[in-house]
Amino acid sequence: MPGLFDPIIIRGLSLKNRLVMPPMATGMATEGGEVTDRHIKHYTTRARGGVGLIIIEHTYISEDGKLSNGQLGLYDDKLIPNLKRLVKAIHDEGTGVIIQINHSGAKAPSNITGKPPAGPWNIILPNCSETPRPLTIPEIKIIVVGFGEAACRAAEAGFDSVELHGAHGFLLGQFLSPYTNKRNDEYGGNLTERLRFPMEVIQEVKTRLGKNMPLFYRLGADDMIEGGLTCEEAKLAAQHLEKVGVNVIDISGGLGGAGRDRFTEQGYFVPLAEGIKEVVKVPVIGVGNITEPEYADRIIRQRKVDMVAVGRILLSNPDFPRQAAQKLGINI
Repeated sequence: MPGLFDPIIIRGLSLKNRLVMPPMATGMATEGGEVTDRHIKHYTTRARGGVGLIIIEHTYISEDGKLSNGQLGLYDDKLIPNLKRLVKAIHDEGTGVIIQINHSGAKAPSNITGKPPAGPWNIILPNCSETPRPLTIPEIKIIVVGFGEAACRAAEAGFDSVELHGAHGFLLGQFLSPYTNKRNDEYGGNLTERLRFPMEVIQEVKTRLGKNMPLFYRLGADDMIEGGLTCEEAKLAAQHLEKVGVNVIDISGGLGGAGRDRFTEQGYFVPLAEGIKEVVKVPVIGVGNITEPEYADRIIRQRKVDMVAVGRILLSNPDFPRQAAQKLGINI
């Protein structure tokens, strides 16, 4: 069985190992969402430490989808030159790099965007205070195109691909969740209808990226809230994502966040990832306070997941991949 430090090839993207740096917001961008020198130092330090793939932090596709100050943007061509600098610096270290693209929807605060938040329905999300208005169908179509344009800019900047953020209560997940989506048109109702917007985004992005770039999707596989998406329904959703062209499913959970405040055990989202892996053929990424190399290697060899994301330990210890390889008796 392949292990943590065996290579993996995903639709032409060749990665030297199966360790992933997941998307984690840094707040380092300029007011207009541009990459800074701090970003380049931050990410190249982790690339130099030996991680196989870096997923750049969630990046807003349009100004009305921005979540916070310091967030990276991909809403305009003017952002491409500095993104190119970032990609080149990471590639020069021999590490793959993709970028997570996102729209905050009902979570986008008016004091950041200058507009009232809008989402699938007028339901306040956990940890939010503003009541969003329902998006109109023409507005939904505009956002779909916005995702495609952002993906096109990512490709022009040299990224190996993009990841769509469908977790943690952001717009793609808001449409999928029965907790936040109470629409009675073609974008709400049963699972297939709630998946319509994510599916349209996937198809638009796939068209813009072309056939040779793998598409990643971060799936919130359990809302962990009464009336929200369950892990059983998420399994069905994952099968739909695979059919429409998603090449890697990156598993997380929690409608209001990643769940780290309620879980402390190592690999707390791995059971969710294992459940998804049972019903799809594409690679699945597992995450959740993973700090021990032996554990990370074991869950890959046991085919619970195909890749392992390590976040907080990479922030505190950029050399964790090399140290992990040494602990496992592997020379990298």
